[in-house]
Amino acid sequence: MEHKKKGDPKNQAHPVSLLHPETVLEEDSTEGSLRPRYLREFIGQKNIKDNLSVFITAARQRKESLDHLFLIGPPGLGKTTLAQIVANELQVDFKVTSAPALDKPKDLAGILTTVTEGTVFFIDEIHRLKPTIEEMLYIAMEDYELDWVIGQGPSARTIRIPIPRFTLVGATTRAGMVSSPLISRFGITCRFSFYEQADMEAIVRRSADILQVPIEEGAIRLIAASSRGTPRVANRLLRRMRDFAQVFGGGTVSKEVVAEGLVRLEIDELGLERYDREILRIIIERYGGGPVGAETLAISVGESVETLEDYYEPYLIQAGLLQRTPRGRMATPFAYQHLKLEPQTNGNRGFLF
Repeated sequence: MEHKKKGDPKNQAHPVSLLHPETVLEEDSTEGSLRPRYLREFIGQKNIKDNLSVFITAARQRKESLDHLFLIGPPGLGKTTLAQIVANELQVDFKVTSAPALDKPKDLAGILTTVTEGTVFFIDEIHRLKPTIEEMLYIAMEDYELDWVIGQGPSARTIRIPIPRFTLVGATTRAGMVSSPLISRFGITCRFSFYEQADMEAIVRRSADILQVPIEEGAIRLIAASSRGTPRVANRLLRRMRDFAQVFGGGTVSKEVVAEGLVRLEIDELGLERYDREILRIIIERYGGGPVGAETLAISVGESVETLEDYYEPYLIQAGLLQRTPRGRMATPFAYQHLKLEPQTNGNRGFLF
């Protein structure tokens, strides 16, 4: 089975928080050890797990490749992990890349000509595929063939190269940017949601056990509550709290160690980081609570629109702090309450601390 570390061409150096997915390098060995390898080890997303278990079992019984799988959801919820699990459950090879890495048709052809029967081929950020790559993928997904042009000019001709049947797993944080012809070729669609508190606690407990970190139940609950409903964030927080406990707490991750660690990392009781709070404050203090357009807001906080929409907004909306309206983003009453801001009584649009 082939495992390749995927790169992130989007990585840019800009001043964001410690847990930001674009600025934190993967801790390869540790992160890999925490990933579940089979469906029975995967915590949360019960509906997705239950359905996939049926589809995988049926495919194995028929000795066929699994239908193409489309995974939708914010970063860090387990899309890549689930793709690996599918390959493990089917006992087939696993190949992984990201759409920005597929620059030319030969890049895709180079991968597809090396797949074996039933291979799970994972493409992250599939909404960023170039049109020429996407069109090539249509034929591969439907007919399990590759169109290849031989020669140039008037003498050029197209031949079709057969390839083994494979399972394409496409993952995206922005399903609305994936073309309809591509979406229609996926037979299974799974939409991830943020994890519930109980599931987050189970994930922290499992990770602490794997890392052999002594941890108190109160610390587990606090880390889970501060992890934005996202396993990737929970595992990173756990590792940072392990560091604080080692230096300040005698090695045991206690509730007190976690509370102090969250203060140092500028993470509050809702799991909001400094930039989350800054986004809400800008909407309230500069734009009277909104509405304000995404581009204007992104410029105001010094972030890209994509980062704003993919990383910050989903959790702020889920937590009931932000609303997306046809006219723009608006802070909710809960946002004012959380930031301890109140409307002024003189009727203007400004807000006071």
